[in-house]
Amino acid sequence: MNKETCEVTCVHEEDVKYVQQNLPDLKGMSVIFKALADETRLKISYALTLQNELCVCDVAAIIQSSTATASHHLRYLKDIDLAKSHKKGKLVYYRLADDHVGQLVKIAYEHAKEGDKHESN
Repeated sequence: MNKETCEVTCVHEEDVKYVQQNLPDLKGMSVIFKALADETRLKISYALTLQNELCVCDVAAIIQSSTATASHHLRYLKDIDLAKSHKKGKLVYYRLADDHVGQLVKIAYEHAKEGDKHESN
């Protein structure tokens, strides 16, 4: 028998009812996690925690892609409100939309590092 499942069925009705009544709509969260599940967009987001803003050319160099590819990913992040942009002369600069985005990326990184420690033990 699988040791990862309950051996008997025992629903804790009060706990289930409480969670069901307090569980918000999570669609907005799933959009964020879907965007950050892409390794390239996650790399861009992390880069923007290291530098407050980067132009599209800088991002392309960081992710080792064309400016068109970098621009596509940056536009995606902007479209779902994870990034903001502004133009300076002929260059377009991007930054994270707010501190929450940076915190989310950094927390995920820290958690992944903890997982690496457990795997090596």
